[in-house]
Amino acid sequence: MRPKSALVVLALLVTAAAFAPVVGARQSPFVGAWNFTGTGPDTAFVYWVEVKEENGQLSGRLLNRTGNPIPLGVVKVENGELIFQAGRPDRLTGPEFRARLEGERLVGRHMWRTGGRGATPVVDREVNWAGARRPVFPASNANAAHKYGAPVVLFDGTSLDAFGVQHADRPLNWAVADGLLTNTPPSNNLVSKQKFGDFKVELEYRLQANSNSGLYLRGRYELQLLDDFGKPTQILGHASVYGRAVPMVNASKPAGEWQQLTAVLVGDRVTVTLNGQKLHDNVAIDGITGGALDNAELTPGPIMIQGDHSQVAIRKLTVTPIVK
Repeated sequence: MRPKSALVVLALLVTAAAFAPVVGARQSPFVGAWNFTGTGPDTAFVYWVEVKEENGQLSGRLLNRTGNPIPLGVVKVENGELIFQAGRPDRLTGPEFRARLEGERLVGRHMWRTGGRGATPVVDREVNWAGARRPVFPASNANAAHKYGAPVVLFDGTSLDAFGVQHADRPLNWAVADGLLTNTPPSNNLVSKQKFGDFKVELEYRLQANSNSGLYLRGRYELQLLDDFGKPTQILGHASVYGRAVPMVNASKPAGEWQQLTAVLVGDRVTVTLNGQKLHDNVAIDGITGGALDNAELTPGPIMIQGDHSQVAIRKLTVTPIVK
């Protein structure tokens, strides 16, 4: 028989254990959103991946340079290495990515396949890359009473002097005539020579039937320009933050009519109006979009106009910086 004092101590220990907080398993160090960029000859390649964990199970999404973020069919950690691949578990698409943590950096590699069209041979080569967690933006509000500086007219109806191109080895295929800037696809993407932090951008443009173009804010966040008059709103629709945010309404005009878009970008928050209707109201952009020039998100960036898809005509493009 135990002494009474021992029984009292045992009872206290059992009671304390019953009310002790439950400590869950440690979360994977890979959880979070990551921006990464190709190294060596692949510095123009930028990517985004998000890893989530729920009940010990990992999931996520990948933006593999172009297109829009798609779910990961495989995401796991083996021997300290993060392994992920897009698609469904039973139908994986694209390459397998592998990465390790080196301090606060995510360093990895994957195989990239090129060629295979016509007489061009298929070539697989390794792409190496490195990155860091997506930065945290300062608190911001696109709808605040901002103080604006002097407007910067990127297109004045007469010249392309305000622009360079994304690809130096490709033809321009843009021309100015009768006060309009028009492309003949496949054409280069126009990149403004001036970079901007927080700003308001005003664009007047005309789309042909089935046209598809884009306006990139800071060269990182695409507002889709798409002929989708009368269709339901979607995450890849007209004036969507491509693959990131669905417009609240479809305010598109029919093909051939002039359209007016205004966007205010402050930090990672954007408010967008199309043809007088508000589509995005201080929406938080949760990452770069496909085709982004870079992923240095806290730095100023240019305005880019997509020209390699379909034809678009522009008669006004003005950026007004927000003065801090």
